[in-house]
Amino acid sequence: MIDKNTLIQTLEAYLKDTDYYPVDLKLTPDNKILVEIDAFQGVSVDFCAALNKHIETVLAPDIDDYELEISSAGLTSPFKVLKQYEKNIGQEVETLTKEGQKITGILLSVNPAGFVIQTERKEKPEGAKKKITVIEEKSFTFGEIKSTKYLFRFK
Repeated sequence: MIDKNTLIQTLEAYLKDTDYYPVDLKLTPDNKILVEIDAFQGVSVDFCAALNKHIETVLAPDIDDYELEISSAGLTSPFKVLKQYEKNIGQEVETLTKEGQKITGILLSVNPAGFVIQTERKEKPEGAKKKITVIEEKSFTFGEIKSTKYLFRFK
């Protein structure tokens, strides 16, 4: 039986002095281990391979039958940890509130309680002939949010 706490400690110890951070760790009943990592400068395949070997050396003496998968956080996957928000400050994101409202804008700041997005919308003032761009800053607590993800656009 694979101990999840041992896996977490092994992962955190390996990542401790690197720019990488854990995003998710899943352990299925059939001993499939899914580790998701990220870094501010992106994730390299070589680092994933090295982490895979390290975890295998910790597990190999005790466990015979398991499957291990190391991957980076998906580019358009919802953020799972605070560092993913920090990594994407200044980037365009899409937030889905628990009420079902989608808000798109630039991620301005984040703290342990929530984050701020700058949004733009076109509005035609009364009596004006042309629409003007209105810029707003919207603050959210993490409790108000269903998901937030990086908005990847082809231009």
